[in-house]
Amino acid sequence: MSAGRIDDVRHARRVLCFGATGSGKSTLAAALADRLDLPLVLVDDLCWEPGWVQPPRAELDARVLPALDEPAYVIDSVYGFHNVCALERVDVVVGLDYPRATSMRRLLARTAGRILTRELVCNGNVETLRRALSRDSIMAWHVKSWASKRARMRTWHADPSAPPTVLLRRPRDADALLASLG
Repeated sequence: MSAGRIDDVRHARRVLCFGATGSGKSTLAAALADRLDLPLVLVDDLCWEPGWVQPPRAELDARVLPALDEPAYVIDSVYGFHNVCALERVDVVVGLDYPRATSMRRLLARTAGRILTRELVCNGNVETLRRALSRDSIMAWHVKSWASKRARMRTWHADPSAPPTVLLRRPRDADALLASLG
């Protein structure tokens, strides 16, 4: 990771963390928000109602787009249909470009922990074993979306017209980025 890319993050007022489900986007976003003294936006809190109900697209737009218009934030992801809007607004993308095994291992550990502790997430929702084993579980979503998310952030990284995109290839790269920010 070059000093220029670190400076892109250090001087950013609008930061998008992006990566596969379970890679650690929310954790990294919270740490970046803390180090950069920026507000944290957790997209799942905007996009899930109690009972794991997702509002219609118009309601999602009404929640997410104003957040993206704020003058400063670190947002922990955006859903695919908001990618273009996010890229038009953010100063930098921090991509967690980890191997599938890394993000899947993290996702399994997180999901198992949440099932056991009944930790409240996303507006009071709870992960359950039944939900984790369902056809549309978060693990199934990881399998379906991992390759496209990886391709998307690599495309952004290679595109000079896109915001600067810092690709972190391993968790230790995220640790190094955070350490460089103080």
